[in-house]
Amino acid sequence: MTTTSIARTAAEAAELRDDPLRFGVGARVTVSIMADDYAAVILGALAATDTSGLVVDTGDVSTYLGGAEGDLLRAITQLTASVAAGGHHASVTVHLSRGCPGEAVCELSGGAGARGVETLRGERTGRWTAAEWALYPLADAPGADHMSDIHAAIDFARGNGTFRGSEHFVTRLEGDVGDVLATAFAGWTLVGRSVQHVTSHLTLSLNSPSHAGVQR
Repeated sequence: MTTTSIARTAAEAAELRDDPLRFGVGARVTVSIMADDYAAVILGALAATDTSGLVVDTGDVSTYLGGAEGDLLRAITQLTASVAAGGHHASVTVHLSRGCPGEAVCELSGGAGARGVETLRGERTGRWTAAEWALYPLADAPGADHMSDIHAAIDFARGNGTFRGSEHFVTRLEGDVGDVLATAFAGWTLVGRSVQHVTSHLTLSLNSPSHAGVQR
């Protein structure tokens, strides 16, 4: 391989990292409403969400959102807050992915390296949630220490006050919807500064009867 071809490959990789859609940055969101008019509630929440800058595709199981990490955080925060404001017992499941080789909208065959973004800041919504969060740095290099990245993300949650405990396969988070989502996004993107392919799962519980009397 010549010096010129090496430089061209590096430039192509940089272009992939700079384009969220080509890098495979996106989310799938599923909203479940415990109410007879669940369809109207879900569609109303989607209609009230600012999805500018994002590709949106709503199906019968989930809604796909593709685009920059900050735009995803804004939209999912607004959507979740809108669902919470309806007062119904509901859950929102969020699956985040970035840097996936072979993803439907991703052009990373051969790899492009890690994509760094600024630490994301969420917006407080005035709506409380309890959530279960899992983070998966999918680095296959020999000697990769996945747990150090995961523990760093959990320490971030401790620092911003959303951490409530470690449970089987998940970390429990509690707090304002905006803070909890920002925690999950921050862990996802912080790990993504050194690992190309990172996924994360977050399930938020809203207006649950079991939350009555919880210290907020």
